[in-house]
Amino acid sequence: MAYEKQEWHPVTGLGKLVASGEIKSIDQVLESGRPIKEPEIVDAFLPDLEDEVLDIAMTQRMTDSGRRVQFRAVVIVGNRNGYIGFGQGKDVQVGNAIKKAIVKAKMNLVKVRRGCGSWECGCDATHSLPMQVEGTAGSVKVTLKPAPQGIGLVTGDISKKVLQLAGIKDTWTFARGQTRTTINFAKATFNALKATNMIRTGGNQ
Repeated sequence: MAYEKQEWHPVTGLGKLVASGEIKSIDQVLESGRPIKEPEIVDAFLPDLEDEVLDIAMTQRMTDSGRRVQFRAVVIVGNRNGYIGFGQGKDVQVGNAIKKAIVKAKMNLVKVRRGCGSWECGCDATHSLPMQVEGTAGSVKVTLKPAPQGIGLVTGDISKKVLQLAGIKDTWTFARGQTRTTINFAKATFNALKATNMIRTGGNQ
């Protein structure tokens, strides 16, 4: 979803380092350990980033002035080549909720370490995952296992969209809990991909 871009005037220390050219890649940004508080930081290094709306839900709550209706959007962003982000946004307007979710997803970007950890394959390509990983969100627990080339993404539609935007082409997926809850299924899959950063393996990306 495309929105008009405005000139960026960084206000955070990290943003200023990016704008000045002292930080030269998104990997340097992520490895710095500093939180990303400006989505333009991600835009500067990943101009090809795609976004996809996974869910839009209407929420209601009672206030002193009456019933208030809001929309909650769940969005993922990714470049189909090792980077993925997850975000939620709320607003009284659907479009604004989506915009807020995209911003949060960019600020929640992670690098996914890819590889071929399947004993059935053993190639050096980055079509799958280097190891088994798990992620949870609410009652949902997702386990991702490396799969050989050609298997594809053996999973549900929501999880598949997350994996595709992350650049994963082959994996076995096992899920437990209320997987019909889109937000938790998507977030658990994202958290599993995020867990690939906990183990560093030589030669994998």
